[in-house]
Amino acid sequence: MKHKQVAGSSPSTVPVKAAAAGSALPRILLLDDDPFMLEIQSRMLQSMGYPEVTTATRAEAALAMLDDAPQGVDVVVCDLNMPGMDGIEFLQRLNASAFGGAAILLSGEGFRVMHTVRKLLSGGHLMILGALEKPATRSALKDLLELWEPHLAAPAARPQLSITAADLHAANRERQWVLHYQPKVDMRSGAVSGMEALVRWNHPVHGLTYPDHFIGAAEDCGAIDALTEWVLQEAMTQLSRWHAQGLPMRVAVNVSMENLRAPHFVHRISELARETGTSPQDVTLEITESRLMSPSSTPLESLVRLRLQRFELSIDDFGTGHSSLAQLRDVPFTELKVDRGFVRGARHNQIIRPMLEGSIGIAKRMGMKSVAEGAETEDDWHLLRELDCDLAQGYFIGRPMAAERIAEWTLDWQARRAGLSGG
Repeated sequence: MKHKQVAGSSPSTVPVKAAAAGSALPRILLLDDDPFMLEIQSRMLQSMGYPEVTTATRAEAALAMLDDAPQGVDVVVCDLNMPGMDGIEFLQRLNASAFGGAAILLSGEGFRVMHTVRKLLSGGHLMILGALEKPATRSALKDLLELWEPHLAAPAARPQLSITAADLHAANRERQWVLHYQPKVDMRSGAVSGMEALVRWNHPVHGLTYPDHFIGAAEDCGAIDALTEWVLQEAMTQLSRWHAQGLPMRVAVNVSMENLRAPHFVHRISELARETGTSPQDVTLEITESRLMSPSSTPLESLVRLRLQRFELSIDDFGTGHSSLAQLRDVPFTELKVDRGFVRGARHNQIIRPMLEGSIGIAKRMGMKSVAEGAETEDDWHLLRELDCDLAQGYFIGRPMAAERIAEWTLDWQARRAGLSGG
């Protein structure tokens, strides 16, 4: 049993339960300038069985302690509104230090402030388990602390690869691309409605490489048209195979703004549909909303022509750009795809849940299908059903996979959906 103090801390004399043998419980630092609040929080944690609790009333003292022994604390529960060095500066310094633990934000200023602080801290190594309004309840604090795992750390940023135009043109010539498919399911029945085709690069040196490393470079060097044509041809060919097997699938493909500017893109995609025996109604073209702004009318003309030919059009990552409603007004989209940032954990987030509800409501009022990305937990699944979202995709349903793995996944999903309400 340990209870430590740092400079400016208020002592606690409450006995602490012994930890169960072999259990892994986090060592906790409570940082709050109110000694009375510290005492309440400390007693609460001790009664919950957390054996090592440290308290501090000044951020400067807590930071000095963590600088001396960064491995001595696993989770910092930090008030944001502090005298002197406030909680924001404290967490920013922690984010840039050798501290390898996690943090829980605590504030009486409301969730909007805490949401912004989380954005400020994103990109660093500090893992934020969550945010709580003061005074934190026993159950809410317990739920967040249970998210901690030994050796928990934020995922390392992907290394930046050196990719040249020659590399990308060689990849097109040598067909170094690979398609993975992520399932989309109907939220009312749980039935599989289709797949999103996601391109990977089987790089000869770096191995399987994800689109965020090469799509921008492909657009800049003129390699994107050949890449997108390959993706469309492969996805439509696979779609024809599924239909031949009696599977009523649809397929979605991401399309670049550079593709839409190409003068022959609409003609070529129509040719590919005929060559592969694919019905345009079964193909959804996803256009990222944040990239739709364009001084040229060519992309808009291409989108209208594609819609006239009965291809489905989806506005992807809805809510992340600067002109969402104007895009819905001006482009004949048939599907609204809510960005994952407005889906994950929305039930318990007072900021993003209204945005998720509003996006689904807009889609319904405009006669569009609503699709939610980033459904990662069963809780996400049930919330989307409650909000009457049409379709969803995410790790809770299925991760992107090679086409040959889809049959196995389908059997697994059929068994799982039987256990979900209404599945």
